[in-house]
Amino acid sequence: MNIQAMMKQAQKIQKEMTSEKNKIDETIYDGTSSIVNVKVKGNKEIVEVKIDADSLDKEDIEMLEDMIVVAMNDANQKIDKDTEAKLGKYTKGMPGF
Repeated sequence: MNIQAMMKQAQKIQKEMTSEKNKIDETIYDGTSSIVNVKVKGNKEIVEVKIDADSLDKEDIEMLEDMIVVAMNDANQKIDKDTEAKLGKYTKGMPGF
């Protein structure tokens, strides 16, 4: 394979990776923890936080705060898993990725 063909292949891969990353960035992931549901875009921008107020006592604010953290981490783990699944095929064996 000559250098020109290699460069063309690298550009194609870069374009595919950019396309996949853009799709991930726009996908909305749900994170849940008991009475808390969060929606987070693939770029980790928080879109929405929903709390089931009927299940919440006013004294449970500290627990609610913990549930929000758990739900956010759940959504972020889903983003990371999806990113690895979709982009991992491009970065296998590449240092720094």
